[in-house]
Amino acid sequence: MMMNYRRLGKAGIKISELSLGAWVTYGGQVGEDIAIKCMSAAYDAGVNFYDNAEAYARGNAEIVMGNVIKKLGWRRDGIVVSSKVFWGGDGPNDQGLSHKHIYEACRNSMKRLQLDYLDLFFCHRPDPNTPIEETVRAMDDLIHQGKILYWGTSEWSAADIMHAYSVAREYDLTPPTMEQPQYNMLHRDRVEKEYLPLYREIGLGTTIWSPLSSGLLSGKYNDGIPPGSRATLKGYEWLREYIITPQNLEKVKKLQPIAAQLNCTLAQLALAWCLKSPYVSTVITGASQPEQVVENMKALEVAPKVTSEVMGKVEAVLGNKPQFEEE
Repeated sequence: MMMNYRRLGKAGIKISELSLGAWVTYGGQVGEDIAIKCMSAAYDAGVNFYDNAEAYARGNAEIVMGNVIKKLGWRRDGIVVSSKVFWGGDGPNDQGLSHKHIYEACRNSMKRLQLDYLDLFFCHRPDPNTPIEETVRAMDDLIHQGKILYWGTSEWSAADIMHAYSVAREYDLTPPTMEQPQYNMLHRDRVEKEYLPLYREIGLGTTIWSPLSSGLLSGKYNDGIPPGSRATLKGYEWLREYIITPQNLEKVKKLQPIAAQLNCTLAQLALAWCLKSPYVSTVITGASQPEQVVENMKALEVAPKVTSEVMGKVEAVLGNKPQFEEE
């Protein structure tokens, strides 16, 4: 099972096509002992990109990840670590993308992660209350200070990303390199349609999240919501309302035989399907057990089996391929 490394859009940096994220789990659902096992399993499989954010478990996810990196003694030049800025705390300047919050958030993330710099730094959401020039300038400053190497966005519209890019070019500042959008079999339009001009025009890279649609595409909700799963957690009511719908469950059940034909799990098929996209730089996986990491990494062996014929069968079940207007 060979890990491949893809360029982050047009940038020179290369990241493993499967990566590991700390969302929901680290510092929240799982502690340091499990995190060590999960991160070790990922590292052994060739994963070099580890994704985090100031908002995950209110900073605890970064503390856990930083401790693990230190304990395992990983060489800094061998890993790519990210964080994100937007939801920092409750104070008037602890949120959003002002120059002040971006500066403080970066410093605090570095401290929690025990790192001298961050490889990737994302604006976790767009901020309508801060001029885009201020945000771009703040990111450019961090790059010149050596605190971050690349900056990008998460869940921004194509128009907002293009605006940031244009401002950067106009004032000779560093433009955004990457975007972190949600992308999976059930959520496709933004990556496959809306961002299309950005791949061509600015060489945008993508680090996609939720490839299993919050676990739905693993098949674990096929027979109802299991106790202790994410969908039972407080604050995740949206999961039951918008994702675990009868229509989606119907599609998931119809995908099961396709996975069976390929001799893989439904989750591995879903990850392999994401890997087939030419627009994806890396697929961020999540895990609360090391066994899940090992299972997820097997998607690397499944991807070559996902031929155009298999893609056609999947497409027939999904029926949600983005439609383009006739030119």
